[in-house]
Amino acid sequence: MLNCTPDSFSDGGRFASVEAAVAAGLAMAGEGADWIDVGGESTRPRAEPVPEALERQRVVPVIEGLRQRLPATVRISIDTYKAGTARAALAAGAAVVNDVSGGRLDPAILRVAAEAGAAVVLGHLRGAPATMMVDVAFGDVLAEVAAELNERIVGARAVGCQEIWADPGIGFGKRIEHNLALLRGLPALRAELRVPLMVGVSRKAFIGELTGKPAAERASGTAAALTVAVLGGAAAVRVHDVGAARDVVKVARALGRD
Repeated sequence: MLNCTPDSFSDGGRFASVEAAVAAGLAMAGEGADWIDVGGESTRPRAEPVPEALERQRVVPVIEGLRQRLPATVRISIDTYKAGTARAALAAGAAVVNDVSGGRLDPAILRVAAEAGAAVVLGHLRGAPATMMVDVAFGDVLAEVAAELNERIVGARAVGCQEIWADPGIGFGKRIEHNLALLRGLPALRAELRVPLMVGVSRKAFIGELTGKPAAERASGTAAALTVAVLGGAAAVRVHDVGAARDVVKVARALGRD
């Protein structure tokens, strides 16, 4: 993940200039990232929404710079829930739309992706990032997330999206017990949804709750969660520390083979 934001929970402000962000993305690809996910708005709890014009200003030059210099085999995605930002990012060279809300916050985003022939990642989120940790309530989190993601998958197919991924939204409007249940239940979720899963656990708050460590010191906890995600059937993992995560993925995939 490449956060071109001043306020992301773990790495906000690190890549404040276009040059710094492009250099960081190239370094990630050099460490083995297959996919660079560029975001211009923090979706941490209680984050304030960013105007679309500012979000575009943050991400479009970075995407253009990366697309000019990255190998064609490395995909670029735009992490946004706004249709206008997605359209501009796809025109700049992105090939994937990664929407944490799965199209609920701005339904037009799914049609934008379909018309561009872009892949789409449908995240699970109730409400908006700023309020997602207020009144969190699930009966059976695995069943409810599966049902709600299935609705979003049906909606994406209805407007013409061809390549569809799902993201269970670890940490997005979910308490620690919900996050753990989803990670344990990934095999069942994958079987139910029948689309590839992208899972993001890197440095997240539930790891801090379990370990007592701040975001910058959650590498070991992240490695454990990544291992569970890969063994549970995740087709992609969204990470901060590419080199270390690649080693984790290699070992976890070897352990998971029959």
